[in-house]
Amino acid sequence: MTLTKADLVMEVYHKHDVTKAQAAETVETFLRVTKGCLASGEDLLISGFGKFNVKAKNARRGRNPQTGKELILEPRKVVTFKPSGILRDRINSGH
Repeated sequence: MTLTKADLVMEVYHKHDVTKAQAAETVETFLRVTKGCLASGEDLLISGFGKFNVKAKNARRGRNPQTGKELILEPRKVVTFKPSGILRDRINSGH
């Protein structure tokens, strides 16, 4: 299942006593705070859900799969996710 921003807005709208506009603003605020935190290089911990980490990747040798030509991949930052024990248990229990 793919969960879109619109799906999140509808979940908030249907499960709480708010207007669609308020639900949309709530989702937008959460995403804005999340993006700002990660963009500034900070980790983001959501209790009971998991932790998003920003990690630095060093430059490395790579290869263009179409041409086979070697190249150097620039250093970059990536976001990783580690689920909480609660989420991991829920995933493994099938619920």
